Amino acid sequence: MTTTLSQPASKTQILFRYTAWEFWRNIRMIESAFFVVVLPAAMYLMFGVGMNQGQGQASNGNVPAYVMTSMAVYGAVVATTAMAGTAAVERDYGWGRQLSMTGLSNAGYFTGKTLMSVGVAVMPILVVFALGLVTGAELDGTWRWFATGALTLLVALPFALYGMAIALIFRSETAVSAASGLLVVFAFFGNLFVPLSGTLLAIAKFTPLYGVATLARWPQMEGFIIPLDGTGPGYRPEYDSLGLSILSLVVWTAIFGAICMVASRRRTQR
Repeated sequence: MTTTLSQPASKTQILFRYTAWEFWRNIRMIESAFFVVVLPAAMYLMFGVGMNQGQGQASNGNVPAYVMTSMAVYGAVVATTAMAGTAAVERDYGWGRQLSMTGLSNAGYFTGKTLMSVGVAVMPILVVFALGLVTGAELDGTWRWFATGALTLLVALPFALYGMAIALIFRSETAVSAASGLLVVFAFFGNLFVPLSGTLLAIAKFTPLYGVATLARWPQMEGFIIPLDGTGPGYRPEYDSLGLSILSLVVWTAIFGAICMVASRRRTQR
């Protein structure tokens, strides 16, 4: 009688099993699912659909599409912040060393966390865009839907550094939750919730989410700003340049990355 031994799992299989498990674990957590998926979707329905702005045009689309992109950006940024911050805290608690006993390397651990974070960040984009599609959000041309979705995911990725920086400084899951909560303030000044004007708009341009929101909405708005007080007689449209929006994203990414490096070195020195 012959006994057939099963082949040991390869590193790639271990990586993808871990990534799938982490993705499912985070999605089924009520608090994660609520703030990452449910809340952005609810805010889109409230501000994009509930306020009956379906006829309002906004450059290469309508106002609901503008709100749809804003809420998708918010959800994706919350996802990358929370997932990266939690990964850093888990690493500090030694969870990575426990996982290494399963054959998962350090590189595999961070790769799995990265893939999981991207997967979670995609969720609010898909859900909010699906709601937009069935509730009257309009973008001129199918390519604008795909370009907007791709840009929304791309510009949200640097906020993984923000979440990691907070986790490295405070080394607490509570701090990571607070960092996610602070994104509400960033989102307000990032022109995601309410169109800003005047002094508030001038201040907002120096905040972390402003360039992110502008770039995500670029296929629709091409840099033009929806004013808070409408477009009455004598209105002159305001405009954000593509170069300055990219510069804002690059600068804030560098700031978050520098904080991560400094915090990591201090922790190592201790």
